[in-house]
Amino acid sequence: MRILLAEDERSLSKAIVALLEKNNYSVDAVYDGEEALSYIEAGNYDAVILDIMMPKRDGISALREMRARGYGIPVLILSARSEVDDKVLGLDSGANDYLTKPFSVKELLARIRAMTRKGEGQLDSTLKFGNLILDLATYELSSPNGIVKLANKEFQMMEMLMHNPTHLISTERFMEKIWGYDSDAEINVVWVYISYLRKKLTSIGADVEIKAHRNSGYSLEII
Repeated sequence: MRILLAEDERSLSKAIVALLEKNNYSVDAVYDGEEALSYIEAGNYDAVILDIMMPKRDGISALREMRARGYGIPVLILSARSEVDDKVLGLDSGANDYLTKPFSVKELLARIRAMTRKGEGQLDSTLKFGNLILDLATYELSSPNGIVKLANKEFQMMEMLMHNPTHLISTERFMEKIWGYDSDAEINVVWVYISYLRKKLTSIGADVEIKAHRNSGYSLEII
């Protein structure tokens, strides 16, 4: 899952990025409202965390512009403003949730999970396909024959595959969602992580495989 963080206090931004990456999210950090809009237009995000008080364009203005342009991405406002009127303004401007600073790490993560749920299938925090189960809370991939813990980007790739079983996911799509459109990573890094995942699927006796489609991408298929 890929998140855009718009927070102009750089020390706080750095801390939030580290926290989210530790919990297997991909994060792009920006520091003003104009930059946030540019990234949203150019990128592909599952959620946005938006500070209100930012230079160039404040968070409320950026949020209203996002909604005016038709972006329905879930937005969590993160702000030092704790008055009821401020919360009402944020929610009425199109935010999905509002969290005041200082905040607890557990609450931030819980609110992100809540606003990015796609449907009933995620309520038990697992994805299932074939004899595989991916635990979204512990990042463990298991079958009746074994269990492995996935590293950050391994987890994100497997989550994409298990959200879209049997559907082709292009190499470019993996790059865009996991590494980000402005990443310096080479495209062959996708193949490297696919190789890691294939070894782990074999190690736990999975009855599914990651199938390569020549010059197209990959899909998760039952063997």
